[in-house]
Amino acid sequence: MIQVQNLSKSFQAIKAVDDISFTIKKGEIFGLLGPNGAGKSTTLNMMSAILKSDEGTIQMDGNTIKGHSKECKHLIGVVPQEISLYEDLSAYKNLLFWGNLYGIPSKELKDRIHTTLELIGLLDRKNDLIKTYSGGMKRRINIAAALLHQPKVLFMDEPTVGIDPQSRNHIFEVIETLNKQGMTIVYTTHYMEEVERLCDRIAIIDSGKIIAQGTQAQLKELVPTKESIQFEFSFLSESNVNQLRERLPYIMTQNKSKLIVQSTVKELSKIITVCNELQLNIKDIQLNKVNLEAIFLSLTGKQLRD
Repeated sequence: MIQVQNLSKSFQAIKAVDDISFTIKKGEIFGLLGPNGAGKSTTLNMMSAILKSDEGTIQMDGNTIKGHSKECKHLIGVVPQEISLYEDLSAYKNLLFWGNLYGIPSKELKDRIHTTLELIGLLDRKNDLIKTYSGGMKRRINIAAALLHQPKVLFMDEPTVGIDPQSRNHIFEVIETLNKQGMTIVYTTHYMEEVERLCDRIAIIDSGKIIAQGTQAQLKELVPTKESIQFEFSFLSESNVNQLRERLPYIMTQNKSKLIVQSTVKELSKIITVCNELQLNIKDIQLNKVNLEAIFLSLTGKQLRD
């Protein structure tokens, strides 16, 4: 669906995007994950034909952006990081304005506005002025505006920044609904939990470079740390440890009354059963999962939000 090859962009002495390449498949949710200033928005702006690249190519549905920007723009809807709405107009009139810019016929546009407002859960507030909306509601109208011309691809640049948890969950549900209907979605964020929930594949970007990409399972294979379960017991003797090692074929390390088992949560019930059979009193259980935060730290030596 989308091919990005050797893409670069500089702003004077700053290399915002540095020779990045990736492919986005039709019908998937592709995440660009990285800290603020990593180059996510610049990449999306070049893919949207808002910015011209210094080097590299972007192909969308067989068309190159540089030679066929008009055709490419018809394929995409863009949800920018900033709210792009008129505060003194109602939601309905805002969508009428954006729909007219797309050249959608009047009768068809009214039907699409109704359907889109219903999708984002704001049909009952359509006549209220935007300035009376919460930040999360404005974000949802922003999404609605990007959907009016029925794009094949939706670009979303940090769509949940600064909004309440209820609105965030509503946006997630909208994204999942659109994707089930076949829409390809490109999603940028610095929140790892968002891409973990939404994205089929992820590109991790830092300082303008893509440092890793793939599915979550593939990214987890890049780091030496594996999932583990830490058990804390009231008492744990060397004899107890030996008995556990005989019964459980996992790599285990001991630290006083604590035992770390290299295993997944699927094995948890079995491990607890063995501990009960050996009459070991478990005080605490801690699951240590390999998440995208740990992957980013392993690859860059810093926290995702540094």
